Amino acid sequence: MDPILQTSPQASYVSHQAEIEASLHRVLNSGWYILGEEVSSFENEFAKHMSVSYAIGVASGTAAVELALRACEVGSGDLVFTVAHTAVATVAAIELCGATPVLLDVDPASYTMDAECLRNALQDHPPGRPRAVVPVHLYGHPSDMKAINQVAEENGLYIIEDCAQAHGARLDGRFVGSWGHIAAFSFYPTKNLGALGDGGAVVTSDLKLADRVRLLREYGWRDNRISEVPGGNSRLDPIQAAILRVKLAYLKAENRQRVSHAEHYGELLQSDHIKLPETSLGAQHVYHQFVIRTPQRNNLSRYLRDRGVGTAIHYPVPIHRHPAYAGRLSTSGPLPETEAASSEILSLPMYPQLRDDEVITVARHILAWIDRQS
Repeated sequence: MDPILQTSPQASYVSHQAEIEASLHRVLNSGWYILGEEVSSFENEFAKHMSVSYAIGVASGTAAVELALRACEVGSGDLVFTVAHTAVATVAAIELCGATPVLLDVDPASYTMDAECLRNALQDHPPGRPRAVVPVHLYGHPSDMKAINQVAEENGLYIIEDCAQAHGARLDGRFVGSWGHIAAFSFYPTKNLGALGDGGAVVTSDLKLADRVRLLREYGWRDNRISEVPGGNSRLDPIQAAILRVKLAYLKAENRQRVSHAEHYGELLQSDHIKLPETSLGAQHVYHQFVIRTPQRNNLSRYLRDRGVGTAIHYPVPIHRHPAYAGRLSTSGPLPETEAASSEILSLPMYPQLRDDEVITVARHILAWIDRQS
């Protein structure tokens, strides 16, 4: 039996191969290989799809977070509040703009920012000026943006959404990326909307912020290669933009397929030995990952690997325990939910091209493992 992969960017390419290859030829034959009409067209299409006014293509999701922060003039001496249970890119981007991350705990059901933890951290924070909050819509589940926005507005914070894992997710019918002042998306190949290389976008409905991101992504240029502000080089290239234009047309259908797989897992894996993902009231989960929990996580992972089933542990260590950050990053106090999740989470195979029989096989192996634990 062929192995069952945890994720497969190649399967996504193969499923859209003819259209992707036609789009590549279009770019190659155009003679225009930096920004240009292909990137502009994708930006307009992505902004429309996400129900925002502006999208600005950039080099990566990390760059998107950094440029969104810089557009809000977040920098040295500023405190930026985010979670410890996230990809390290979130924290790296905060430090790249010169600000100081303050790490918060997560809600145990959604694994996203606990708004009360944010409120408490703002009352007792390290030296510096509270300036921004970066909620992360993790695993495809929206953060509690109503509660987070209320706390942020009461304290004059910019809200920069990290949507790298939540393309198309909604809260109360409203897309993530449209709740804050500005938001960042990644198009890393494994994402719900993935390129065939690095790529990212900043989205906003604020013209001033959009204009500033455009300046920052390309040396501060507006006209005649004259820098209006200090900027850098972080451009989405036309080849990736063309690929993303193809795949954007399938995002809704592929998210529905992810939800279908998640529902199938949920029906098959009813057991007290594992904790399944939960969806908060009003949230529309898009299952970038299907994450279960068990105290015997490593044992289960090995068991599945030996039977040809791929799994992943995306965040085995909270950010503040990474060697690069240990002892120097501030937290809002003990982070018990983050610590517990990091020791128990396991991502099962999840991508649109996964077959139903493969979902059944994965579940069958997990149930057999559970029987051995009894």
